[in-house]
Amino acid sequence: MNQRAGFLLSMAGRLAGVACMVAFSAAAAAQGTIKIGDINSYKAQPVFLEAYRMGMALAVAEANAAGGVDGKKFELITRDDNANPGEAVRLAEELIARERVDLLVGSFLSHVGLALTDYAKQKKTFFVASEALTDRITWGSGNRYTYRLRTSTYMLAASLVPEALKLNKKRWAIVYPNYEYGQSAVDTFKKLMKARQPDIEFVTEQAPPLGKVDAGSVVQAIADAKPDAVFNALFAADLAKFVREGNNRGLLKDLPVVSLLTGEPEYLDPLRDEAPVGWIVTGYPWQTIDTPAHKAFVKAYQAANHGADLRLGSVIGYSLIKSLVEGVKRAGGKTDTESMIKAFSGLKVDTPDGPIVYREIDHQSTLGVYVGKIGLKDGRGIMVDYRYVPGEKLLPPDDEVAKLRARD
Repeated sequence: MNQRAGFLLSMAGRLAGVACMVAFSAAAAAQGTIKIGDINSYKAQPVFLEAYRMGMALAVAEANAAGGVDGKKFELITRDDNANPGEAVRLAEELIARERVDLLVGSFLSHVGLALTDYAKQKKTFFVASEALTDRITWGSGNRYTYRLRTSTYMLAASLVPEALKLNKKRWAIVYPNYEYGQSAVDTFKKLMKARQPDIEFVTEQAPPLGKVDAGSVVQAIADAKPDAVFNALFAADLAKFVREGNNRGLLKDLPVVSLLTGEPEYLDPLRDEAPVGWIVTGYPWQTIDTPAHKAFVKAYQAANHGADLRLGSVIGYSLIKSLVEGVKRAGGKTDTESMIKAFSGLKVDTPDGPIVYREIDHQSTLGVYVGKIGLKDGRGIMVDYRYVPGEKLLPPDDEVAKLRARD
């Protein structure tokens, strides 16, 4: 073999080796993982968020069992923000820089959700707010990088207004946690009620700090104001204290109460036989929802979690991952910021509660809400006489949304 022939054979071998390496790298990339980084207040709100984590895990397992997207499997990485906005931002930096997550999601508390919304804008990073309720996430502080799954505060309050109007009560007391969610809920309720019932009066407003309600003084202040009805936005331990003190003092025996979130198992189950029967509430009556999609979800969730009862967090976590999977599919397997923004605009997702859409106009999903009353069965509170209100029926007209929405 002459020198030139040997050289050509050598080069051919090297090129073949390079081709093999390129093919191997492409195959390795195709078989890689899509990392989802979730930041949430797991220690501060464990009842909701442990169920949320289990819901996410189920959806990840289902997606991976189906082959993932373009051969890529999903991996979930969670971090606890200690209910602190600054800590949440620090963790977002860590997840992106150190863990190399592809997708950023999370937030339960509204002020934490707003901090992550601003982070997404500043860093030009795609972010899905899973649970935080404040309207500012998709309106006043909304930006092109942030979408939100959970029904917003405006939508929740709007779902209760028709029921509140049916009571035909003039003098209302208001009680809420004094932070972003509570303030937003009350502003919406008052605005919508005043528009439909101009003679309404709000005779007292009680706004204790989140997690620090002095239930005795709150109940006494409401009793002193002699209202005809109460609008409540307290939740978790604050709600339990308010209910128990109100029952002990006889305030809530015959006084109509319209209440956000109280029908959610997270907050209803701990009350057991002290559940406030007759309250008009939003919630999640998972035991009796009879649609095929929801029954299949309950069966799969309980099979994966040793028969555990569901919480609203269960379906929110599950629907979040389902949304991400559908978004990545629509983006052709890409997870970069611009591809995901485009994919989520008008994205349709099938959830256990039916199909939802992530709206182009404000990035809010159309996940709806269950509205009903509290009843008692076998010594525990349940939702009765409920109906599901689709999210698209609870939002203001597009021209009003355009005014509320902050544009970059």
